Amino acid sequence: MKFESLKGSIVAMVTPFHEDGSVNFEVLTQLLERQIAAGTDGILVLGTTAEYPTMTHEEDASVVAHTIRVVNGRVPVMVGSGSNCTATQVEKSIEYQNMGADALLLIAPYYNKANPEGMYRHFAQTADAVNIPCILYNVPGRTGCSIPVSVVEKLSKHPNIAGIKEASGDMSYVMKIAHCAGPDFAIYSGNDDITLPVLSVGGSGVISVYANVMPEMSHRIVKDYLEGRQDEARANTIKYLKLMNDLFIEVNPIPVKSAMNMMGLNVGPMRLPLCEMSEAHQAVLHKTLEEAGLV
Repeated sequence: MKFESLKGSIVAMVTPFHEDGSVNFEVLTQLLERQIAAGTDGILVLGTTAEYPTMTHEEDASVVAHTIRVVNGRVPVMVGSGSNCTATQVEKSIEYQNMGADALLLIAPYYNKANPEGMYRHFAQTADAVNIPCILYNVPGRTGCSIPVSVVEKLSKHPNIAGIKEASGDMSYVMKIAHCAGPDFAIYSGNDDITLPVLSVGGSGVISVYANVMPEMSHRIVKDYLEGRQDEARANTIKYLKLMNDLFIEVNPIPVKSAMNMMGLNVGPMRLPLCEMSEAHQAVLHKTLEEAGLV
């Protein structure tokens, strides 16, 4: 399965857990089949939504292997291999490529951060080590740093760096990337509520939390926009905007896993330091799901 020039809705998968905290592979299979049946254009595992910071390397590899086996080439599989240690990122990227990943998601180095040259080398060294597309991940609310536009522009010329997941919510930043990186560099919205603005400046789609809950609609919104049905895309975005926003009423992925459990998808608990939502927020989210016809 080729990832190059992928357009559409890529779901940022949750990782389902049993009550004892172990990975629930049976439910993971059900979630993957649900996504594919709904028309999801791509699958991302081990992203922020997957709680990968609390998973062991062995669990990471098991989830990747299981996902690639179940998906079986029906849609592209992207794997989050990012780390704030470049050597670890390179090691995991090579491992996941060898397991059959179609693309890699590389996060900006968090906590230790980096100066612009160090950040450039962090990504370039990883891209040099693999031969599948790498997608940069800019999420300063998580990492404490943003990838400078000048660094993105330089990285966009690397043959293995195909795009960016832009999750700062800053449309000015998005437009600067669109201007300097060129039309062959994919820009994916990392925020469901601004997918349409990102598409309007040449974006390729969304890497979506919302798609865990309504995969068919997430796919349809992007497809409609890209195929010229902007009015329909706009109407559906507005219709489900409150749900998109309420999936961030607490830190992701607490609300989306809570919503999926309310919907009977049985994704289980979070791992500490994440825990269940407050009762007040549960009530708000449940009401929003009722309004959307999901519970």
